[in-house]
Amino acid sequence: MLPSPAWTAFLLAEGNDMAERLQLQLPNGEVREVPQGITPLELAPELLGEAAKDAVVGLLDGQWVDLRAPIPRSGPFRILTVRDPEAGDVIRHSAEHVLADAVERLFPGTIIDAGRQDHSEKFQYDFRHPRPFTPEDLARIEEEMARIVAEDLPFTRQVVTRQQAWELFKARGEELKLIRLAEIPEGEEITVFRHGEFVDLCRGPHVQRTGQIGAFKLLETSGAYFKGDERNEMLQRIYGTAFATREELEAYFARLEEARRRDHRRLGRELDLFSFHPLAPASPFFHPKGAIVYNELVALMRELYQRYGYQEVITPQLFDAELWQVSGHWEAYRENMFLTEVEGRAFSIKPMNCPSHCLIYKVAARSYRDLPLRLADFGRLHRFERSGVVQGLTRVRSFSQDDAHIFCLPEQIGPEIDRLFDLMFEVYGLFRFTEPTIYLSTKPEKAIGDAELWAQAEATLEGCLKSRGVSYTLNPGEGAFYGPKIDFVVQDAIGREWQLGTIQLDFNLPHRFALTYAAEDGTEKTPVMIHRAVLGSIERFFGVMLEHFAGDLPFWLAPEQVRVLPVSDKFLSGAQEVARRFQAAGLRAQVDGRNEKLGAKIRDGELAKVPVLLVVGAKELEQGTVSVRLRHRGDLGPQPLEEVLRRLGQAKAHRRAVLWEEDE
Repeated sequence: MLPSPAWTAFLLAEGNDMAERLQLQLPNGEVREVPQGITPLELAPELLGEAAKDAVVGLLDGQWVDLRAPIPRSGPFRILTVRDPEAGDVIRHSAEHVLADAVERLFPGTIIDAGRQDHSEKFQYDFRHPRPFTPEDLARIEEEMARIVAEDLPFTRQVVTRQQAWELFKARGEELKLIRLAEIPEGEEITVFRHGEFVDLCRGPHVQRTGQIGAFKLLETSGAYFKGDERNEMLQRIYGTAFATREELEAYFARLEEARRRDHRRLGRELDLFSFHPLAPASPFFHPKGAIVYNELVALMRELYQRYGYQEVITPQLFDAELWQVSGHWEAYRENMFLTEVEGRAFSIKPMNCPSHCLIYKVAARSYRDLPLRLADFGRLHRFERSGVVQGLTRVRSFSQDDAHIFCLPEQIGPEIDRLFDLMFEVYGLFRFTEPTIYLSTKPEKAIGDAELWAQAEATLEGCLKSRGVSYTLNPGEGAFYGPKIDFVVQDAIGREWQLGTIQLDFNLPHRFALTYAAEDGTEKTPVMIHRAVLGSIERFFGVMLEHFAGDLPFWLAPEQVRVLPVSDKFLSGAQEVARRFQAAGLRAQVDGRNEKLGAKIRDGELAKVPVLLVVGAKELEQGTVSVRLRHRGDLGPQPLEEVLRRLGQAKAHRRAVLWEEDE
């Protein structure tokens, strides 16, 4: 293989001290010196050998570098191949272009708009097409895509001027592309990608050849407004997904099926936990069983509050706009607030608790001896989420948080955050969310307050993380508008990520509300404020938890913990007495008194996901026993009633994951 032009230039310049070179840290720890201007594709034979033909994209310090683009700077570097899971995003992006090419081939005159920015699971394209695409259309498009993939066409990248791009797409009649071109900021590099006769305005990255798209499937079609604005024309959108292999594609659909089985909206209906109504959009109604689960979550946090030194408060729902102007929410968050007018004054329904807690702090004179002051609030909050983004319980307009704010001295920040880590890990462990991923989110573009205070807050949070010894990932620009934060992201039972808890360090609100305390030296100083939530929105956590457990809630949380099944009607009164014994012990027990066969009652109890079924007949009533059936463990046979009461009572009291310990 002949050396690339960039490598030739590098070799010629080897003795020239003025030649500029990049330092690339490779995965094996080696530092490779390369010339500026070299591309991942040119470097691939040196790093991958024969596997260079499978290269998909470069990865420089966590950022994509298209195979044909110059590596821009020094840093940690690797080249991903089709065998790397992370390469799936690039494969799907490339399949997106193949989709548009197939549509242009099959439906001449169709105008393409743009694809998708997030390719973590899907790809999509929007088209100006005279009618909606049909299932028959999708089948034809898939066949055409398969032909394009089989052609193994190379992707090429070209940097063009704005004028060249305008002339190219004008000649092709791509009106929508001209609008997209005009939106590219001045000074930003403009690139086009081609394969075969197809060309599109695109930043990349893309695979080497269409043949690297191993398996794909078109999923569905829908209407979509141009640029997502309902005032614009309606386009036709096609969704699809793609992977390097058929096995990965099949595994994806298996995950989708499992996600559908666990969908909390479906489980909510089937288990009679909650519902929604169009007269209260995106605001859940919790039914009696759902309210039990909801209140158990609140009770858990209240119990922990006692141990961790929190005091609970109750605050108003409606506040004058002046409160939000002082806090900064009026400027930074008003579009997400429900506004109203009372006697000529602007008011808002409360979207968060922190400003009201500042008012409580300010009611009394505070001393350093009073701090830390930990105020918790389960108050109902309302935020105006657009109808296009609300989804079941995980994105609602009316909700409650396990919300708290800690007012403390600067020197108390470290110990307080350390205690918060203890609290977070204790709660997440209870729900089998192990090893959460931790992110440090820094100053966003839309931030309030002094730059020095921000720098101090960020350094303090990072110091707390390092002191705790936990690994974390920097998340630049994603902090709250008033302060940086630590976010906790958990994985559910099927590997999906959910952001739950947060710890936010705030030097700004105490200053804006002029909060003070008398320091030990007699001077007046400003406290620090820590915002924190563990579960986050209880509604959202409810939905996440329901899917995590696939509706099989832990015994202590189940709305119906015990169901007593009489063998026949003549044992109904005996079964009711057994149920009363469990109810008196604080357990949630019901009797299935229907005139049905025992097998049908057992099956219905399983479908209702009741953790414990107790069968009662003549023998059990005579001997003071019950026949015990546990979910996922089956029939344990007759057990003394008193022993069952003891075991289940302890399981609930201690929130045990296992109901029937064999060594008890």
